[in-house]
This record gives sequence, C-alpha cells and structure tokens, in this order.
Amino acid sequence: MAADSNQRIRVEKNPSEARLSELGIKSWPKWGCSPGKYQLKFDAEETCYLLKGKVKAYPKGYSGNEKEGGCCVEFGAGDLVILPKGLSCTWDVSVAVDKHYKFESTSSTPASSSSSS
Repeated sequence: MAADSNQRIRVEKNPSEARLSELGIKSWPKWGCSPGKYQLKFDAEETCYLLKGKVKAYPKGYSGNEKEGGCCVEFGAGDLVILPKGLSCTWDVSVAVDKHYKFESTSSTPASSSSSS
C-alpha cells in the first residue's frame, strides 16, 4: 500500500534568516530529546526548526525498500521540517535534538467553532 502523498515529511534545508523571521520561529516553544528511538504520532501538522540534532524518521509501514518510496527522511540542525497531521513514524535520533516547534491550529479560522451538530 503506497503512502499518501499528504503524509510526506517535507524538509526545507537551511532556510534564510528572512524566512525564519517571517515565520516567527524565535517565539515558538522549544523541545528537545536525547539520542534514541521514539514512536511519534502527529495529531496536528507540526512545523519545526532544528537548532541541534540529527534525525532519521521512518514513516509507519516503512518497508525498507527505497524503490517503493518507503525510505526514511533525514533532517538535522538548520532544517525546517513540516510533519503532516495524522503521520505516525519512528524517530531514530543519533544526535540530541533541540528545536523550535509550532502546531497548526484550526482556531485561527472563523468557522472552527462549529463543532456542535
């Protein structure tokens, strides 16, 4: 079963200072972890900027067969990474991670409060 293209991890290598300022990254909360393997599930889209670290992310269902598009995604210090909502993956952290992060919230859209039926 092929991975949904909406479930792909997107990595922007070394974004410019202007791009980082535009996103307001320095005001985002920080999170870190030590080397190890972590099972993660993203209930909301996350954008993060790695200050330190090195990660190989293996999406759930990773076959180990690169021809099937099941390859891991590698990112590290200086990368801007977008992790899609609904993604389940394993992070294999080889160098301790320190990152700024932000979850996309639907609260910024006026129609988001229409959850009652």
